[in-house]
Amino acid sequence: MNWLDKLERKFGRYAVKNLTAYLLCCYAVGFVVDLVMPQLAYYFTFEPALIFQGQIWRLVSWIIIPPSDGIIYFIFMMLLYYSLGTTLESFWGTFRYNLYIFTGMIFTITGAFIAYFIVCAQRGGAVVGIGSLVSTYYINLSIFLACATIIPELKLYLYGIIPIKMKWFGILYAVLIAGSLINGSTVTRITIVASLLNFIIFFASSRNTQRYNPKQVIRRKKFEQQVKRPVHNYENGAKHKCAVCGRTELDDPNLEFRYCSKCNGNYEYCSDHLFTHEHVK
Repeated sequence: MNWLDKLERKFGRYAVKNLTAYLLCCYAVGFVVDLVMPQLAYYFTFEPALIFQGQIWRLVSWIIIPPSDGIIYFIFMMLLYYSLGTTLESFWGTFRYNLYIFTGMIFTITGAFIAYFIVCAQRGGAVVGIGSLVSTYYINLSIFLACATIIPELKLYLYGIIPIKMKWFGILYAVLIAGSLINGSTVTRITIVASLLNFIIFFASSRNTQRYNPKQVIRRKKFEQQVKRPVHNYENGAKHKCAVCGRTELDDPNLEFRYCSKCNGNYEYCSDHLFTHEHVK
């Protein structure tokens, strides 16, 4: 069990379901503000110099600023990222998707502060203007890259007509990112790397990406449904009991139980005996 599994067991109940919808609602608010009162939108950008002066709401408010103010692009982005975000959440689970998005935001904030201090050191004083480089653009891009990595054969239809597999879009974006890193300034490089650290760390720590392919996801969900639908009621109100050792979830709340698909009948086993028991024929 890697560190992601341990975190999910401990904090998974706090995860926000359908997080993509909430983020896109924030975008909608930011888009309307920028459209109706563009001068007000400035007060939501991420500006470290102004944050240090007490405008601490900017630590969060920058999230509502959409990556683009073009209406056509905005509508396309909303539809695309709702589809990709919900797909990614269904593959990973709510907790892992939450962790992926929120760590992307935290890394973006951290990178923005690092960039701010570098610019201040170069210019010899506080600087305002970092906010123009800080947005959720690369966080959204990390969602796209994650989908391209997990389900590379999924097809997107360019202009609603031309089918192109996700992996080719992923390669294209990787090339564009590499170009920005090579040609961009130090501040731009820091911003890009910080925003995409969640993608790098997540896939570096999840070596077994096979567990996230569609077949494995469907198989895991079937097992989860079986666990949630017990067929027995045991002593003291226990819902699960290992057919080998007799332990229940009341004996150890950290135990996980699964039904064996190779046994004839509804035989349930704890995680210690799921793969070591003799199949009932």
